[in-house]
Amino acid sequence: MISLDCDDLFDTWRQQARWLLSHQIDPAQVSWSTVADLFATDEVVPSTPGPYQARIPLALIELLQTAARYRGDQRWSLLYEVLWRVSHGDRTAMLAGDALGSELHRRIKQVTRESHHLHAFLRFIELPPSQPESAPTDPQPTTGADSAHATLGPEYVAWHEPAHDILASASEHFIGRMGQKRWLIATPQDGVYYDGTQLIHERRCPPPWQQLAQGAEDPQGELWLTYYSHIFNPARLNPKVMQGHLPTRFWKNLPEGALIPGLISEARTGKQRDGQARAIGARQGKRIERSGKG
Repeated sequence: MISLDCDDLFDTWRQQARWLLSHQIDPAQVSWSTVADLFATDEVVPSTPGPYQARIPLALIELLQTAARYRGDQRWSLLYEVLWRVSHGDRTAMLAGDALGSELHRRIKQVTRESHHLHAFLRFIELPPSQPESAPTDPQPTTGADSAHATLGPEYVAWHEPAHDILASASEHFIGRMGQKRWLIATPQDGVYYDGTQLIHERRCPPPWQQLAQGAEDPQGELWLTYYSHIFNPARLNPKVMQGHLPTRFWKNLPEGALIPGLISEARTGKQRDGQARAIGARQGKRIERSGKG
């Protein structure tokens, strides 16, 4: 068996897959892994292309590129199996009705959903204007004569923990939203920085980026928490639906995340029946009972 490592880069995997196809190497004879494969042999991919020339539809390349952002078992092997079947005339592997195609489209759906989560649940924190920061591409602050040449750092920072490799593509959404503001998004894996003109992606997020994003304090944090607790509608609470739209794994990185369990608990113990917050219900005034008649 041939064991390959594409370093989780689609372009690298694509080049490797093209070589494999040209030599008609069956998917069962190949594995992609970032760790040593105990069952792999010393076989290597030939250094020159083989005689077989596959015709691959552009639509398939686009599907594979999106699915490649999925983190999971057989991440790259599944893509090659789909590519193999289509290159040999079986285009049903691209369709959701096929067993292999179904898994391909499931992964694409997960990647698309994770991109939506980034757009919906990312929280930028504005840094104090007086806080000196050097450019994220050179995270350590400069001193002396070099400080005159230091590029301005981010004005806004955010920390996010995506389940799939969607940051580089999905973060382009914020270029239009944030205008020419400088911002940085750090994750446990990678990071992006927009300097007002271009988006810089680092596949290995520099520790200073991570520290800056995780350590930032929101000056408007208390105001936001007060606002969120007052707009939370207990009468319309459906915890299962809520967690479907806002998975619990994101709560820890949201300012309001710490409030949500308590708000749900209070809704279950009275607020959901009364349809109002305890502080509002305690105010003087005539109580109007809810009527069951429509």
